[in-house]
Amino acid sequence: MANQTTSLMDMSKIMEQFKLPGVDMSALVEARRKDIEALMQVNNIALESLQTLAQKQAEILKASMEALQSTTQKMAGKPTEGAAHEGQLVQQTLEKAFEYMRELADLTRKSQADALAVINKRVAQNVEELKRLVQSKR
Repeated sequence: MANQTTSLMDMSKIMEQFKLPGVDMSALVEARRKDIEALMQVNNIALESLQTLAQKQAEILKASMEALQSTTQKMAGKPTEGAAHEGQLVQQTLEKAFEYMRELADLTRKSQADALAVINKRVAQNVEELKRLVQSKR
């Protein structure tokens, strides 16, 4: 963050050399700083979301392996129960897999919504900044 602030300060100094009539360079630099902060926030949301998804996938894999091991032990202990029991186990496994898929989809949707909210907020701020600039010119 400090490196980015230094870069913005350097850019501000360069832009001040080119004094353009009617352009508030400090406001322009400040607006771009806010844009960069918003992008950093979106990147943090994306990183946290990826970490959460990876953790959830590891949990799902572990639970699936435990269920598979349990099912295998049950079937090995009772070989005479037949196809009806096997069909029931397959149905339960599929239901659990769909539940896991829903959880992952919900996590993904939430992270995308959070990132989009940050972007929408910054876009709205940009629009307001532009309105103020236009009004100050009148």
